[in-house]
Amino acid sequence: MDSRMLRVSFARGHITGLRRTVTEHAARAGLAGRRLEDFVLAVNEVTTNAVLHGGGHGRLRVWSRDGCLWCEVSDDGPGLPPGWLGDTRPPRGLDFGGRGLWLTRMVCEHVLIVSGPRGTTVTFVFPFRR
Repeated sequence: MDSRMLRVSFARGHITGLRRTVTEHAARAGLAGRRLEDFVLAVNEVTTNAVLHGGGHGRLRVWSRDGCLWCEVSDDGPGLPPGWLGDTRPPRGLDFGGRGLWLTRMVCEHVLIVSGPRGTTVTFVFPFRR
């Protein structure tokens, strides 16, 4: 792993500051423009899910390796409901929920979701160049 890893805990009420920290870290790592915006969008969606559905707090790691920026978000919530892990279709109509993981899958190269009764971990890979 790269020695410039970002590792932070976060909680409800601190997502805006976390987003700013992730933006600065990703920019220093080499992302810019639309690529930077998409990465921060994915991080924001997954961390917001952790706060809303995973117990109100979580842990974030971001690191660079092999020409990619990697992100891992973990929470201690009850896990995803059955059926959420394999659903890659866009949310229906104007449904409010269900967009976070779908958006993350749309902008990231690979998304791995591991979920169970002790929490959920979402890891995604974002290439520096596409």
